[in-house]
Amino acid sequence: MAKGAWRALMWIGLSELFALSLWFSASVIAPELIEVWKLNPTTEAWLSASVPFGFVIGAFCSSYFGFADRFNPRIFLAISALLGALVNGLLIFVDYASVGIMLRICTGITLAGVYPTAVKILSQWFPKQRGLAMGILIAALTMGSSSPHFVVMFFSSLNWQLVIICSSVLAFLAAVIVYWILEDAPETSNRIPFSFKLLKNVVRNKPVMLANYGYFGHMWELYAMWTWLPAFLTASFSTYSPDISHEVLALSSFLTIGIAGAIGCVIGGAISDKIGRANLTIISMVISGVCSILIGLTFGQSIWLTLIFAIVWGMSIISDSAQFSAAVSEKSEVQYVGTALTFQMCIGFLITIFSINLIPVLERVIGWEWVFSLLAIGPILGIISMVKYKRYESSEV
Repeated sequence: MAKGAWRALMWIGLSELFALSLWFSASVIAPELIEVWKLNPTTEAWLSASVPFGFVIGAFCSSYFGFADRFNPRIFLAISALLGALVNGLLIFVDYASVGIMLRICTGITLAGVYPTAVKILSQWFPKQRGLAMGILIAALTMGSSSPHFVVMFFSSLNWQLVIICSSVLAFLAAVIVYWILEDAPETSNRIPFSFKLLKNVVRNKPVMLANYGYFGHMWELYAMWTWLPAFLTASFSTYSPDISHEVLALSSFLTIGIAGAIGCVIGGAISDKIGRANLTIISMVISGVCSILIGLTFGQSIWLTLIFAIVWGMSIISDSAQFSAAVSEKSEVQYVGTALTFQMCIGFLITIFSINLIPVLERVIGWEWVFSLLAIGPILGIISMVKYKRYESSEV
């Protein structure tokens, strides 16, 4: 481990926490935007899917041209966070849904230069035994992604624009931290010109692709849950207690997605270095898959019962996320590790667009009681892939 690695992890994690607040900055104020932008059911669905759609575009371009491997990743991350802050901030001046959704797509494009690049930088600081470090990084990402649920408790009653401004300020601070405070990692790969062989090498690397398949199953479940669990909790809690406050609903979403998820990431990262990445991912996906099937049965029941299931689901659904990235970064050659990570996330977030948009359609048909069981398909396929991956897992892990 390089000298100063844990200090670097602190700054990387803090920057991710701040920058990823852009992801759900508009989704948490959807009721206000529906009125201001006069959203119809189609455009309302795209409000949630626009950021992952943009992320896919950005990740594909970054992966295709190998940006994270050709340029200084720290500078690339800082510029991406700064652009994200600017694009997100423009939302406060928008009056039309089409313009707002385009800006959200652009926000997703900029975030494709934040998250995968941070993972690459971390892999340089922690060349071995990076499970815990990756867990802490994804914990920061989880807290950051859910932070708008926390912010909205204070500002939504005043002005929805304050939520947007707050997330843009946080992303700007992320750029400042990465550019002026974070140091370059001592272990860096040579910057190489683009070659299509970068992607070919990724696809031909069998252990990398098995880890990718596990990640794809994981992503089918994760962002659909993060997007629609707050709506499920709102409907369930309101059914049980019609006079429940908006603040309690927002706090419940932040608790189950952000707090529980961050704890699960750190615990998962620590355990993975002891029992192996594959074993940790398999255990996590078994638990999250079971929760996705059972949580619907708590709909309209005791708030505490629903909350307990949601917390367990929130911890388990993200506890393995870091390990797929860690596995890819360890099994890839140093020349294309950035491209491999970006490719993984490009396909993974493409899958989230389908599951995010499928949930509200099926909810109208089968109701909240059963709609989340559809997400169990992802963990099942992911478990199969990671069982096969185990044979390639390093004995050092």
